[in-house]
Order: sequence, then C-alpha cells, then structure tokens
Amino acid sequence: MFSYRHAFHAGSHADILKHMTLIHLVDYLQEKPGALTIIDTHAGAGIYSLEDGFAAVSKEADGGIFRLQKFTKELVNTGNLVPNSIQHYLDLIQAENIGEKLSIYPGSPFILASLLRPQDRLKLFELHPKEIDILRHNISQLKQAKQIDIYAEDSFARLKGLLPPPSRRGLVLIDPSYEDKQDYRHLETAMNEALQRFATGCYAIWYPCLSRREAADLPVRMKKIATAHNRSWLHTELRVENSPGERRLQASGMFIINPPWTLEKSLAESLPTLTKALGLNSGAEFLLKSFEA
Repeated sequence: MFSYRHAFHAGSHADILKHMTLIHLVDYLQEKPGALTIIDTHAGAGIYSLEDGFAAVSKEADGGIFRLQKFTKELVNTGNLVPNSIQHYLDLIQAENIGEKLSIYPGSPFILASLLRPQDRLKLFELHPKEIDILRHNISQLKQAKQIDIYAEDSFARLKGLLPPPSRRGLVLIDPSYEDKQDYRHLETAMNEALQRFATGCYAIWYPCLSRREAADLPVRMKKIATAHNRSWLHTELRVENSPGERRLQASGMFIINPPWTLEKSLAESLPTLTKALGLNSGAEFLLKSFEA
C-alpha cells in the first residue's frame, strides 16, 4: 500500500479535474462568513517539483498542466476567452511559482492552504511513512501552518470522529490511490458513516477510471449511498484518450455529494475546453450528470 507516491502524477489531467473542482467548492462555501473545516483524507507530500524527482520521471504534467497552459495562452492570443474556472485554477498554480515558468505544482494541501481565511481550519491525513514527514516539513513553512492539523492516521477510520465540525460547515476531499482494492469498500463505509453524522457536509470523491470492476461500480455505489441519505449529487468524468492496452491513466472522475448549485454550470463551461486542451485522440470526452434531492 506504500508503493504509491503522488509526485508521479503531479500536474496530470486527473489533478486538473480534481483541483479545479475543489477550488470551486471552497470558493462557494466561503461566500458565507462562518468558519469552514476542510478535510483532505490522502494528502501526500503537499507540493511537488516538476523538474526533478518522480514527476520528472513520469512526465505526466506534460500532458496535463503544461498542455493546458499552452492551450490557454493560444486562446488568449487569438482573442478567445478562457473559462473563469480554468483561469482561476491556473492563477493559483502560478502563484506557487516564480515568473511564468511552472516548476512547482501544489497538491491539494497547498491549494487548500492558500484559500484558507483566518477562521477556517484544514485537516490533513497521510499514512505513507515517507510522505508524512515531507508533508509536515512542507506545511511548517506556510504562514497558515497554525490553522492546519496533520494526522498520521487512517483517514477512513478517523473521519467520522471529526464530523460534524464545530461550525457545522465542512468540505471533505476523499482521494485515495485505490491501489488497495479495499479502498473501495472503506470508502463506502466511511461515506455512510459520514452522512449519518453530518448529512449537510460537502463531500468530493475523486477516483480513477479503470477497467477493474470496483472502479466501474464506484459512481453507481456513490449514487445509491447519496440516494439512501436523500442527498443531491453531481458526477463528472474527464477522458483524455481511449487507447485499449495503454497503461497510463486515461480518465478520472469526481463524485460530489451536496454540490453547490453553481458547480454544474461551471463544469459545463470548462469541460469542453479541458477536453480540447488535453485530449490526445478522438476518444477524448467528458461526462456531467447531476441529481437534486
């Protein structure tokens, strides 16, 4: 279970979908002044170099953030508009870098930290024995460090104990690697328990689109859980190619329980651009569905 290192996938097309969606959720929830508690269940190292280490080996950012950056610059140069959600996402990524060159990619912990208001709290979980030390070091450098709690614990088991947050306003990002097939079962249990304790929380679940049965069934099972608790949901996927036999991740999805009403419109505006920017063949496509309880 400790073979996975998110640095291999930093700045990938999956990160783009996940982080762009996450930013919109935080922005919406912060429209009210009350304190917001954000929980990231699988934090990783927090921030990654794109010029050396694992990211330089995998080069997934080449087909992700670098490709998107180039595409949006071409849009601007030809007098076309970049969707607001994409530009906002790119601006936040750029803010972690010096100048126009992207050499650093912030993971969800750093993106979330940058969005914290003084009254907000961020809780990060990481079990990887090497990643947790790197995460602690990286977070300690931030001005928001005192607002951030780090746990070297199993987030699936610990989550229900943190819910509901004191302000009863919360966002939970659940994004395991799913390398361990038990993650799918643990996710179902955690979501049922979370909704029993904190039905009005916003839950953002990321998942890879894989050929294994557990992955294909995940959105269906999440819909059943949301329906059983009478909660609204939004389901989106971004596929950049459809090449049978290709081992690289070709698609990923987000399943949001209790999504803000603004999210579907935002994704409807940005997903066509992301598909054009990141698509590698005619199999590139997106999915966007929702249900209002």
